[in-house]
Amino acid sequence: MAMVQLPSSADAIAGNRFGLGLRPGDAAGAAPQPDLLAAFDRFEPRPAVIAGLPGSAEMARQYREYLVRIRPFLRANGFAVPAMAGDGMAGTNPPAIDEAAIRRSLRQQYQENFGGQARARIAAALTTSTPFPERLVHFWANHFSVSTDKRQILGLAGTMEFEAIRPHIGGRFIDMLLAVERHPAMLLYLDQAQSIGPNSPIAQAARRRSARRQPGLNENLGREILELHTLGVDGGYGQADVQELARALSGWSIGGFVRRPIGLEAPDGAFIFQPGWHEPGARSLLGRRYAQQGEAQARAMLADLAVHPATARHLATKLARHFVADVPPPALVDRLAAAYLAGGGDLMAMYRLLVTAPEAWTAALPKFKSPWEWTISSLRAVGSETVPDMKIVNALEELGQPIWRSGSPAGWDDLAAAWAAPDALLRRVELAGRFAAQVGDRIDARALAPMVLPGVLSAGTAQAIARADTPQQGLALMLCAPEFLRR
Repeated sequence: MAMVQLPSSADAIAGNRFGLGLRPGDAAGAAPQPDLLAAFDRFEPRPAVIAGLPGSAEMARQYREYLVRIRPFLRANGFAVPAMAGDGMAGTNPPAIDEAAIRRSLRQQYQENFGGQARARIAAALTTSTPFPERLVHFWANHFSVSTDKRQILGLAGTMEFEAIRPHIGGRFIDMLLAVERHPAMLLYLDQAQSIGPNSPIAQAARRRSARRQPGLNENLGREILELHTLGVDGGYGQADVQELARALSGWSIGGFVRRPIGLEAPDGAFIFQPGWHEPGARSLLGRRYAQQGEAQARAMLADLAVHPATARHLATKLARHFVADVPPPALVDRLAAAYLAGGGDLMAMYRLLVTAPEAWTAALPKFKSPWEWTISSLRAVGSETVPDMKIVNALEELGQPIWRSGSPAGWDDLAAAWAAPDALLRRVELAGRFAAQVGDRIDARALAPMVLPGVLSAGTAQAIARADTPQQGLALMLCAPEFLRR
């Protein structure tokens, strides 16, 4: 692995730009570039704080049970309600139910699940000994964004990160892509779970029964796969490609929400291909014909999309923007894309090139921390290793970046302009004061600042911290210093 001449700020770059923020006890790395890559050998996809949580099957079961309980209300109010696994309330005279109480119960249950997942995510970030891979977990979770403002995935957004992202960050992109697109959070979020081909057997049967209400094809997942997950918005696809991919994806669904004769039954939350919902026939995507039948058709399309040159450039651009600069150096993007294609979609090929790229080791602080990055790096700087309550989760909402709630499949912006507005900075100042008050006088920021900002701490910032009236004020000043706000 070729090395570049590293600046005096190399430890800060390794710990803050590639990592999640230095901690007081972090030792300086003699060889930061090899150390960053060696971390993948030690990365734990299922750390204890995550392994003990309920998974997607339990989250889907809870949501299904809620739907079963609420179905009498839906029927009584004229909603069309198809048969569903676990439905034992199909009588013509449904019992009276307290619909509001059921909704409150689900909301409380899901909030508890979400809170546990959010705290586990924070705890993993605070305690990890492999911060570079951990940062990449957050990067890819944002790339494949789902948003919990769609309530049915409130308990599933975290499990998607834990089950579909974490195990695949150092492997082939196609493996992560398939894991994400088949996960119940993505299938529910983009309304794919009930997407039915217009000429599928079940659609033809529905037409014979009634001309009024027909099952339909949903294009959301196909569109986002092309626009966001693979090729990118300028990747050379058209509306016809979106429609063809959507037809190929018809029948991709999740278990627990369907019973015969409408479809095949499967365990709660498990991926299930429903052959009776699939649009028959060969498809064409980006000029290539796909004659495969059933689930294999969309899988073949995704495999080709994963190694398409436009996908390579899209992923390379996002990685270079995240780690190097808001306007990624074109030469670096070219090299990253070439490494990805040469490796057949191997993500480690891009990481190895990125870590050794001269552009990544400039002494400047080119990236402005997002609220998540700033909060995690602040907690790591003061040595926090536990998340006792929901205050930190709520603080991220105050700062404008609530966990797993970007509000869009496009995820959070990775640009300074999105986070550096005056009102956003004021909220960070207020929160820094609260962090410092919780820490009290046990930390001397005069000693801490050189440890967490090695080689980048300016004389002006050091002097301002030294002149602080109290240790708390000094720590708050450090957390709001320009060097700490950037990475």
